[in-house]
Amino acid sequence: MDNSPLLGRRVEYPTRRDPLLLRVVERQENRRALGIAPALFRGFDAWHAREAGFITARGLPVNGILKIVYPADTPLIIESKSLKLYLNSLNMEPFGDTPREGIPLFLSAAREDISGALQSPVRLALFTRPPRAPLPFDFGDDYRLLERNVARTPFTLYRECPDLLLDAPRPGGSLRARTHLLRSNCKITGQPDWGSLFVRLTASRLPSPLSLLRYIVSLRAENHFHEEICETIYKRLHDAFAPRELAVTCLYTRRGGIDICPSRASHPGLLPALLADHRRLTRPTFQQ
Repeated sequence: MDNSPLLGRRVEYPTRRDPLLLRVVERQENRRALGIAPALFRGFDAWHAREAGFITARGLPVNGILKIVYPADTPLIIESKSLKLYLNSLNMEPFGDTPREGIPLFLSAAREDISGALQSPVRLALFTRPPRAPLPFDFGDDYRLLERNVARTPFTLYRECPDLLLDAPRPGGSLRARTHLLRSNCKITGQPDWGSLFVRLTASRLPSPLSLLRYIVSLRAENHFHEEICETIYKRLHDAFAPRELAVTCLYTRRGGIDICPSRASHPGLLPALLADHRRLTRPTFQQ
């Protein structure tokens, strides 16, 4: 199987199911560079594909949002453009006589193909209509917005600078912070990826809100996959503050109809439960 990256390449859109379109990338390259040990965190990657669907045997289109969740300990991740192309290969594939019959068949095919590419089980669900009561995301207003009241503050560094985290640290306790200023760039194409970041930290000392924001802004010109950015932030906070509790979640803006939402935490109970549940469709955040 040709597993060369599809990002940045001109390709024809498929019209029939083709699992060979799926390309994978090893997680370990960035983890080796940062010295991330397997036991450093627990976590998962949640994907929302908003251009998913099929046709019934009678030709009726069935469209929806496909939510895919798999654990952070898989050796591989899916390349996003290849997932888009693969899902497009299902758009004209017939499943069942009716939508009710077709959805389980569609999900079975997608689960088989994506799990096969990842060499790991995945959980997924197709949402063909909005939930009756859209679930809010797990995070509430108790997460401090970092960019509030910083309009006159200078920001000068746009390549990752972990030393920024240690500028004027504060006494220990707990910190819950969020920002919608997360930006990094695709590792392959260099195209910008925008998103929101949520951090939960309990330690004997803490970063100041401004130093944390300056560090996040310093990622603005970095070229990494979404999962790597999340793990980089986690590792830098872990190394700087030796926290008792730490959770980092990145909710990236959709590109090509797909958003990727990695979450990493020191303890499973800190992971956002609604986002981790493939059966629940959460309300998008501001940047999504």
